[in-house]
Amino acid sequence: MRKRRNRRGLTLVELIVSFTILLVLTSMAVPLARYKVRREKERELRFALRELRTAIDKYKDACDYGALGPAKMDTNCYPENLEALVEGVKASGSVDKKLKFLRRIPKDPFTGQREWGLRSMKDDPTSLSWGGQHVFDVYSKTFERAPDGSAYNEW
Repeated sequence: MRKRRNRRGLTLVELIVSFTILLVLTSMAVPLARYKVRREKERELRFALRELRTAIDKYKDACDYGALGPAKMDTNCYPENLEALVEGVKASGSVDKKLKFLRRIPKDPFTGQREWGLRSMKDDPTSLSWGGQHVFDVYSKTFERAPDGSAYNEW
């Protein structure tokens, strides 16, 4: 038998040590990745809520200035639903001009849907049900909580 002097490859001990090091590094990286994903969803939620609330405020301002014609009863110049912000409302004194306040309803990053919880002025600020009169505020329909303990549907 011929002995090989230049053996190539790894011994079993070297493989076990290498895999142990990889396991330790991966176990440290997974929580950091989850934290990063959570923070990104929180950032997207803040942005979507700000976008929706700004559109509702612009609708209210336009209605208050009379740009949308006379306000409907019991709406206090707020939109009846979120679709009115996207589809647009006929401008006062114009035949074919529509005022649009959103291009599309943003997705809730936690639910992945374009459905949001709605509140009217008559609803309790912490209520999770909508009275159906008009849209005064929006909230996320998720029941998850932020790392600080606050519920995302209270943001």
